[in-house]
Amino acid sequence: MNKYKLFIKEHAAFLLFQLVLLLFIVLLFWLDGARDWSTAIYAVLMGILLTFGYLLAKFITRRSFYEVFEREPGRMEDALIGRPQTPEHRMTAQYMRKLYRLYHSDVQKLDAAQHRQLHFINQWVHQMKTPISVLGLLLQEEEIDRKSFHEELDRLQDGLDAVLVNARLETFEDDMRIERVVLEDLVRQVVTEHKRLFITNGVFPEIHVDSGFVVATDPKWLKIMLGQFLTNAVKYTFEKRKKVYVSASSTDEGIQLTVQDEGIGIPETDVKRVTRAFFTGENGRKTGESTGMGLYIASEVSGRLGHTLTIESKVDEGTAVSVLFSNGEAVENDGTKNRRIDGSDENL
Repeated sequence: MNKYKLFIKEHAAFLLFQLVLLLFIVLLFWLDGARDWSTAIYAVLMGILLTFGYLLAKFITRRSFYEVFEREPGRMEDALIGRPQTPEHRMTAQYMRKLYRLYHSDVQKLDAAQHRQLHFINQWVHQMKTPISVLGLLLQEEEIDRKSFHEELDRLQDGLDAVLVNARLETFEDDMRIERVVLEDLVRQVVTEHKRLFITNGVFPEIHVDSGFVVATDPKWLKIMLGQFLTNAVKYTFEKRKKVYVSASSTDEGIQLTVQDEGIGIPETDVKRVTRAFFTGENGRKTGESTGMGLYIASEVSGRLGHTLTIESKVDEGTAVSVLFSNGEAVENDGTKNRRIDGSDENL
């Protein structure tokens, strides 16, 4: 819209008010008995002149404001007022800049999420080629090696689960459901679900979790986290007959669940970076199968659930990953007061 038309429309009510005011003054003079019309005409003309002088000065000060709406914007920066001259314009310009910063921040977050998702999918597709190729070769043999076949199927299933978990992470709050959970039951179920992984790699789990430990958490997401910890513990334990210890202890801050392995450990320079998206580190290059998303997802989930995640590791000695439940409690468990985790769970 033309800036002149916009200015007139904005001040139409003011002009009407000024006209009514001048007519009222003339009527007041006439009712008072004054019949010298020259004085009345002079007063009206001076009022009109002063009104138009005021509007002209206001238009000049607001010209840059109107020019913003007059030109066609090519980018978001074009919506910002470049040279605000009045207090109202300065406040408007500050407000617009705040909105722009919020918009820019949201765009960056969306761009980062899209880039992360694309990177993850590309990496995942590349890794899924290997088990698919191996399955194809196994099917060409006269006698199928069932053990190898199941191993490759497990790799495919783990890959699919990782994609679905990563996708659901974007709508985490909609998928979250906090419940009171008996920690021992959940741990034993997750270990059972990964028994083939332990058997294949010759690693043995040991569970030391008191049956009276109860925590408030989302059981499905906690199982995903714990499954990632166990998978990493086994994956980076190259020697046979080693153990993975799953233990829980009561501290002043709450209940702490720890998964400790006897694997190769994480170099000190990598410990603080393993929770970053796509960071594989030195150990990831050794296996060639790491996506760098497992501990990132675990870190994101624990943070959104309000649990504290800590990682301690020493090279050639092993790694300990701990989750602190500040709302955890130790109770006398009779098997009826708290929710027991049964053998079934909804699909990811």
